Amino acid sequence: MPEERLQKILARAGVASRRKAEALMLEGRVAVNGHTVTELGTKADLERDHIKVDGKLLHPPKRMIYLAFHKPKGVVTTLSDPQGRPTVLEYLKGVKERVFPVGRLDYASEGLLLLTNDGEFTNRITSAASHVAKTYVVKVTGQLTPEQEEQFRAGIPLHGRRTAPAGLRMARRADNPWYEVRLTQGRHHQIREMFKHFGRLVEKIKRVKIGFLELGSLKAGRHRPLTPAEVERFRRLLKLGESEDAQHS
Repeated sequence: MPEERLQKILARAGVASRRKAEALMLEGRVAVNGHTVTELGTKADLERDHIKVDGKLLHPPKRMIYLAFHKPKGVVTTLSDPQGRPTVLEYLKGVKERVFPVGRLDYASEGLLLLTNDGEFTNRITSAASHVAKTYVVKVTGQLTPEQEEQFRAGIPLHGRRTAPAGLRMARRADNPWYEVRLTQGRHHQIREMFKHFGRLVEKIKRVKIGFLELGSLKAGRHRPLTPAEVERFRRLLKLGESEDAQHS
């Protein structure tokens, strides 16, 4: 294989996203052929060079795994939690490869979450530049006025920065209505903060779609492999190109 930038190799091997891989290098936790590497421009060949992260030899994944998971409410989107709360890892019994969550879904929220060992896939889909839309259904304490709805769609000032344009429509009219919200950015607690800006509290959030992929009938706590067609559609969406030799779970 031709030499590639080290952070890209780490990302493709599922160690971390490319950005986090760069942080690992800067922290002196990556070595190539026995030498610690901190220069981000360094290139290597995983098949020829001995690459270690925290002293562990890096191997390419046996196969790429892409999972759709219905995260229940009250589960953290991490592989371990110092507070002892349930994690997504506890729902992945039987998955032989180590996979990582693609982005985050709040502890109090539920819905569609992707998991994979493909670091480059994770890096692209979580990048703001990719503009991958995520769709949620949200129950709130009271309806927005038409003027507030327009402001929500156009973007509001939040912690000194205006939010990107968003999709918003009434999904179920009631005293405590359900809205469908479509975002292309994922700032911390963004949906809760946006409704709070208008004096409404969020009671429930459920993510129902990432890009073209819908949660559908997948039950809470269950996961399924993406089909090869779904993976390739994501790769085209993310401009990752075709992957003829990738093996899918």
